Amino acid sequence: MNNKNRREKQTLLAMINIYCRDKHEAGQKICFQCNELLQYACKRIDECQLGDKKTTCARCAIHCFKPEYREKVRAVMRYSGPRMLYNHPVLTFYHLIDSRFKTPKT
Repeated sequence: MNNKNRREKQTLLAMINIYCRDKHEAGQKICFQCNELLQYACKRIDECQLGDKKTTCARCAIHCFKPEYREKVRAVMRYSGPRMLYNHPVLTFYHLIDSRFKTPKT
């Protein structure tokens, strides 16, 4: 696994933790629904055909998430994104850098 994918999974985990803690009041552990979303998203990131050349999923030309999961991830990011700067500033910084790249032509 490359560093970009590892970092993207860390960022996703941090965002889901924030979302689940505040919306589902799950405490330290994430709830079953959020864990299912995390597992699905991590599997899709691992299977990404672009590898280390990928941008963030939101800017990717190839959408490999099923529509219902894509909407769930959007909801998590919409809520957690502004809170990430305070909770995880380094991950936020790298996510912003990664989002500047465009998906290469395949």
